[in-house]
Amino acid sequence: MDNNQGKIGCTKGCWLVAILSGVLVAILLMVLGGWSFWSGLFAGLVIAGLAGVLLNWIMCKPLPAAGVVSSGQKPAAAPKAETEARPAGADDAAPAKPAVAAPAATAAVKPAAGEQPKPAAKAKPAATPKPKAATTPDAGAGSKPAALAAARDGGADNLKQIKGVGPKLEAVLNGMGFYHFDQVANWGADEIAWVDQNLEGFKGRVSRDEWVAQAKVLAEGGTTEFSSKVKKGNVY
Repeated sequence: MDNNQGKIGCTKGCWLVAILSGVLVAILLMVLGGWSFWSGLFAGLVIAGLAGVLLNWIMCKPLPAAGVVSSGQKPAAAPKAETEARPAGADDAAPAKPAVAAPAATAAVKPAAGEQPKPAAKAKPAATPKPKAATTPDAGAGSKPAALAAARDGGADNLKQIKGVGPKLEAVLNGMGFYHFDQVANWGADEIAWVDQNLEGFKGRVSRDEWVAQAKVLAEGGTTEFSSKVKKGNVY
């Protein structure tokens, strides 16, 4: 009796929804589609009928009675008795204790009885490198030219007239005892090599700029293209 009442209620609800849908469709066709009253009413009835049948078929299927097994479905197997699931005397058996892992053997080996432990070898300190002997300023090939303690009575020559000798380098040459053109003009190969090695910050300048050749011209009272510029004040 309950199933029949539920099916009747479901059918009523489905047809009510279908009729409302048909009325809504008819109104929309007449208002928006420009259909006539009878055409819209006919279309609404058709839509309501189709919707009622479809909803009733989908929503109001009869439910199977309780306890009835549908075809192809096997009944559920009855649970086995508890006495079959557990062996006899299982309640009395105490739970097995987990095995305790044996402690790992210590890595350190104890010395034998009466044997003294050997002390750890001490690391030797790294040998400190010995400082290299400083080279003397006159090291290298050549020999030192003859130098003067001071300029001659006439005063020092303007060594800046030699190309490659600026104010700073002139002061260095004067400090080494070289003041005049004839001193530079008399340097031989050994003297040139020595001066080239001992000009701090200006090594190799004597031979590179050919000081000796320029000094010979200037010592004889001549001029060079560079010395003319120096005299006119166009260089320093």
